[in-house]
Amino acid sequence: MKIDIEVLIDRLACEHSNAVCELDYTTPFELLVAVILSAQCTDKRVNIVTPKLFECYNTPYAIADISVGELIPFIRTCGFYNNKAVAIIECARSIVENFDGVVPDNVDDLMTLRGVGRKTANVVYSVAFGGQAIAVDTHVFRVSNRIGIASSTKVLEVEKQLMLAVPPNEWSRFHHLLIHHGRYTCTARRPNCENCSVADMCKTYNID
Repeated sequence: MKIDIEVLIDRLACEHSNAVCELDYTTPFELLVAVILSAQCTDKRVNIVTPKLFECYNTPYAIADISVGELIPFIRTCGFYNNKAVAIIECARSIVENFDGVVPDNVDDLMTLRGVGRKTANVVYSVAFGGQAIAVDTHVFRVSNRIGIASSTKVLEVEKQLMLAVPPNEWSRFHHLLIHHGRYTCTARRPNCENCSVADMCKTYNID
């Protein structure tokens, strides 16, 4: 079954008209920290944690000067707090040491930051700087494979397949549409196929 990507995007956009980044932030650095915290944690939980954190530490210089022990109390409820604290502090120090305290505005430089992987770099580039990128998180990975616009067990391969299937000027919007679809319709355990706007286009639904 060949998928008409334009129709798919239009339907998802109608179903998820508010498909934007749900992390709260005011600067690229705050977004970067929030994305690191969101690994294996809900955006809702991150948004509960970050106001107090950013009230005290919201710049690379401020976080670069604190210890892991000082940061952990702010982020403990996000899970994997020790690893995340190390990643955030090392990332802040990289920004201070290599970019004069300014978060870089391109994926290549973002990925040189300690603690920043491809997914995080793509999110920050897309959301904070308006670039076009597809960040493959658990929702994007699951939904794209279920629908059939990607077919791989490897995250990078899924990203490459989606970049080929989707027009470049739609990459960032499509990434958010898949995230929202995965959160609110095509959920991991109980996908709501009966109320899915793209069920007739979905490989998995039509096989079942």
